[in-house]
Amino acid sequence: MAECKPSSTPVDINPKLSADGPPVQDPSDYRSLARALQWLTFTRPDIAYAVQQVCLHMHDPREPHLAALKRILRYVRDTLPLGLVLQPSRSGDLTVYSDADWAGCPDTRRSILGYAVFLGDNLVSWSSKRQNTVSRSSVEAEYRAVANGVAEVTWLRQLLLELHAPPRRASLVYCDNISAVYMSSNPV
Repeated sequence: MAECKPSSTPVDINPKLSADGPPVQDPSDYRSLARALQWLTFTRPDIAYAVQQVCLHMHDPREPHLAALKRILRYVRDTLPLGLVLQPSRSGDLTVYSDADWAGCPDTRRSILGYAVFLGDNLVSWSSKRQNTVSRSSVEAEYRAVANGVAEVTWLRQLLLELHAPPRRASLVYCDNISAVYMSSNPV
């Protein structure tokens, strides 16, 4: 892969990976590469979603999954200097950005949830995973994503408090679904 054609994005945004296609020749190589990419997501959150998608099929990898895995490797090869950079920030506020892809998994119709938590300008926590249950609406999927992000930022606030560096302001949580925002702000 050292001389591979570079890729500007880690995942093809149009098609979703499904369980179709011929099986790969050597599933152990696929699993080994996928596990290595899982470790890389600790410092490369930009590939977290793409790696999560190929890891969903580790039990029965198919040729389209291998092609997606190779695309991630080509992207990593093209973006080697990138990584997680932490630098001093003037703001110590915690901010959460959450989103959901309702029924995004083509095989199970489960939603893909994700969030990113920033401490000032620094990304300190992120997640991208398939929901455990099927959401009945996009509002429900977005609300669950917000709930996961709020749980994470609550834990981080407690950690900062124990480190004697409590945030000065309330944490902001951003969501792109107005109905989920209204549900979140209603205490009933």
